[in-house]
Amino acid sequence: MILEERPDGPGAGEESGRKGGDPREQSRRARIHQQISKELRMRAGAENLYRATSNNRVRETVALELSYVNSNLQLLKEELAGLGGGADVGPPEGSGASVSHSSEGVTVPMIPLGLKETKELDWATPLRELISEHFGEDGASYEAEMRELEDLRQTMRSPSRDEAGLQVLAAYYDQLCFLDARFFSPSRGLELLFHWYDSLTGVPAQQRALAFEKGSVLFNIGALHTQIGACQDRSSAEGANSAIEAFQKAAGTFRLLRESFSHAPSPDMSAASLSTLEQLLAAQAQECVFQGLSLPDSTTPQDSRAQLCLAQEAAQVAAEYRLVCQAMAQPPVRDYVPASWTTLVYVKAEHFRALAHYHAAVALCDSSVEEGLPEYEQVVQPPTPLELQDPVLPQQLEERRKLAKAHLKQAVLGQEEALRLHARCRVQRKVDLLQAVVTQALARSLAKYSELEREDDFFEAAQAPEIQPKTQQKPEARMPSLPQGRATDIFYRVGPLPVFSVKNRWRLAGPVHVARGEHGFGFTLRGDSPVLIAAVTAGGQAEAAGLKEGDYIVSVNGQPCKWWRHAEVVAQLRGVGEAGVSLQVVSPLPGPEPRSGVSPGGGEQGPWGWPHPAPRRSSDLHVPGFGASRPASSPRPHPQGWVVSRTRASCWPRIPPAFPLPRWPVWATTRWPAHRGTAGQLS
Repeated sequence: MILEERPDGPGAGEESGRKGGDPREQSRRARIHQQISKELRMRAGAENLYRATSNNRVRETVALELSYVNSNLQLLKEELAGLGGGADVGPPEGSGASVSHSSEGVTVPMIPLGLKETKELDWATPLRELISEHFGEDGASYEAEMRELEDLRQTMRSPSRDEAGLQVLAAYYDQLCFLDARFFSPSRGLELLFHWYDSLTGVPAQQRALAFEKGSVLFNIGALHTQIGACQDRSSAEGANSAIEAFQKAAGTFRLLRESFSHAPSPDMSAASLSTLEQLLAAQAQECVFQGLSLPDSTTPQDSRAQLCLAQEAAQVAAEYRLVCQAMAQPPVRDYVPASWTTLVYVKAEHFRALAHYHAAVALCDSSVEEGLPEYEQVVQPPTPLELQDPVLPQQLEERRKLAKAHLKQAVLGQEEALRLHARCRVQRKVDLLQAVVTQALARSLAKYSELEREDDFFEAAQAPEIQPKTQQKPEARMPSLPQGRATDIFYRVGPLPVFSVKNRWRLAGPVHVARGEHGFGFTLRGDSPVLIAAVTAGGQAEAAGLKEGDYIVSVNGQPCKWWRHAEVVAQLRGVGEAGVSLQVVSPLPGPEPRSGVSPGGGEQGPWGWPHPAPRRSSDLHVPGFGASRPASSPRPHPQGWVVSRTRASCWPRIPPAFPLPRWPVWATTRWPAHRGTAGQLS
């Protein structure tokens, strides 16, 4: 649950709806809310000091205090979410861990990410001024649209921990794409300050770039996927598969953010942090694969070969977590990652390495000499790099027993090392359950070792070879399923985006009265949404009324027609009598032509004409279309419901002649609403 800075913020109705239950539970909830309010006041004071001081040592101290406050807030939110046990309560956030419970006991905890928090934002005031100033309309007439946008953002601040919450975040992200295309340009934008808190450290960051808002929402989409994956019941195959899918989508979201976002103002959105998060989520998805394969299945007996398969799967998980350990140890990530995460990852690396040896020992114990186990020689590695020959499976039963004891010894040593690492760092609440998991595995390994122990064993067991990592299912990062333009633009009434945006300049003319002459109105119409005056007859009624070639008709007899199709406008004009028709048009004005090869954003053009990040700029977020990034060799996607017309580059669009559009790349795409008419055959 996202914390609010006012008692009537999002979630207040949810909390009030729970009243009337257990009085002790209400008392605990009230106490937690008081502690949350105290922590929020401490965070506000530390944030003010952080912004006011220029002393680096003071800023480091304040940042450490903010990190401590952020951890406390995450723990309080976790405790608050645990009260009531409602279906809308999600998993814990932040630097803690989430566990799933099964009938056999506690499973290994996972690491979910906390959502980035943000302050309230006033969209209405700058939008009202911009619509009145640039679009020539009454900004107050769009109060309903502004209220809908602000309500959507307010809901986005505290999404539910399920698919509905993901849809809310994706819907707001889609609206940000519409807002970016309509109300923001390289030379002009809304005077808004986007304020977000770092998910890992709690340090505040703010920017005026809309890319920061879009990137933060994308981050929360990925973080919410991690929370959904962490709270799955992995004691069933369905739950394990759901967790794998959630972690794959989270990794894909952070990869998209890393490839698309530059000049990150907060540590959690830096390229190094996002890359580390990708590796962490890939390791957790691989762990879910192991858990799914180790579930008891009546159709597949757990014979020796199956145990060797599990040994390699556990070794694969250990290898993935060792890579995460290396990434977390590199600067600057090691300064941002919570200590509990680092401890958990180190413990998991040792724990799954020990499990690999345990399953290899079980495979050796369960196999008979007559049966043989040729797969063993392909599973293990030589114990030392100097030993060139591959280990050979002993053919004598006694030798196999000794080799199994060697593997069990490695399993016991590994689990003891995991417990030692766990005890070195004070971890938070639910991560402590990992101690129970490792202790359980250690007891199982010791029991198996005792079964193989004999009184006449006077020699130490030989060193067991390491298990080669191998998996039957390698989880790959999956791009998030964003709406990709399927949503409806909230500011649909402003007009079609190719024309009615701040990137274009025009003059609103009219209403203009045009009488019907002997040969009609004296102009030719073409195109859809909006309909274009393609030609004006010299000496005709349209020319006398002041209409010009290239004007767009936006109103017919007082009826807005920005989204009318060509046939609808023609039918309306044919229906008027001799008195004529009253038209309102917009006349495009010339704009400065951008230099060749330079994007309006100030950087060189990349694939598909999207600008590369320019130096010394605020945050940039370059996400092609409304969805996932794609290599330059693949065709550029277009939102569903749009058609494409292709025009040659090296020349400006001819209709209207002076329309201020940027120079196209070698092949450019012009998007027109398919449901509002055909593509722009306007020339």
